Amino acid sequence: MDLQRSQPQLKAAVEGLLFVAGDEGLDSRQLADVLEIDNKEALRLVRELQHELAASGRGIQIVELANTFQLATLPEHASYFQKLAHSPHRASLSQAALETLSIIAYRQPITRVEIEEIRGVKAERALQTLVTKELIEEVGRAEAIGRPILYGTTKSFLDYFGLSSITQLPDKEKFEKDLELDEEARMLFDKLDADEQISMEELEHELLERQHAHSPEGDSSPAGMEEREEEPLPDLPELPDLDELPDFMKEVSASREDDKD
Repeated sequence: MDLQRSQPQLKAAVEGLLFVAGDEGLDSRQLADVLEIDNKEALRLVRELQHELAASGRGIQIVELANTFQLATLPEHASYFQKLAHSPHRASLSQAALETLSIIAYRQPITRVEIEEIRGVKAERALQTLVTKELIEEVGRAEAIGRPILYGTTKSFLDYFGLSSITQLPDKEKFEKDLELDEEARMLFDKLDADEQISMEELEHELLERQHAHSPEGDSSPAGMEEREEEPLPDLPELPDLDELPDFMKEVSASREDDKD
């Protein structure tokens, strides 16, 4: 064992390794290999750390399952975790909030009045919801009568979608003509409540597949063609599919979990 590393340092390293390993956990041999110590020493360290965590009343513990060690929470704290999972900050967004959020994401900075002009309905409640969830924030004041608030997205918005920058949002031009998916998408999204993130590349691929499935080639009848030709495109980019972006992420991630099973 490296004499330069103290016992507290090694135990801290064990704790960090178990945290990174997550549900898979690590056995003493794996710990020994990473820390470059013998197996007996690794087992002693993890046992001592297990005892210290329990004795100090910490909120985490080390559990052993099939000779594998894992970091876990305490069973007596389960009610707190359930409360967190159902807190307003983690609840799914309503359709109105999703529409408002997508408008802000692509048109920021933007005022409430401008949002309402695009949506055609009041946006006060949706804005309040998004502010409460810390997905949007005040980013300034417009140079107009009354100096209305300008809204923009937050770092929490980027985290919510798994983005490192707002520039990583899908190109809105690709989805402006996809006007037939709202009803079908809503029926699908309403059934889903998974919360994992997917990459924007995967999301864009799924959206494009849906767009292709609903392209004009799907209806070659004269009536269908006439109806599409008469249907005007919106003056502003309301982005029907992107309005559902958070729930669509949930759909794809949930389907991926089903595939694993």
